[in-house]
Amino acid sequence: MANDIPFCPLMSAGSEFDKVCTLERCSWYVPSVKKCSIYMIAYNSLLDVTAKQKAKKK
Repeated sequence: MANDIPFCPLMSAGSEFDKVCTLERCSWYVPSVKKCSIYMIAYNSLLDVTAKQKAKKK
C-alpha cells in the first residue's frame, strides 16, 4: 500500500490485506494530529521505553 494512504491497524489485524483508514469517521482517529489513537499509543509507549532504557544506562 502507498505510504500516503493511511491504513487501519484494527481492521487490518489478521487480514491478508491492509484496510484503508476512514479518518474522521472513525472514533479512534485524532483529528488534531491526523493520526490513529492506536498509533499514538504505540508511539508514546516507544518513547517511554526508550527514555527508561537511556536512564538505566546512566
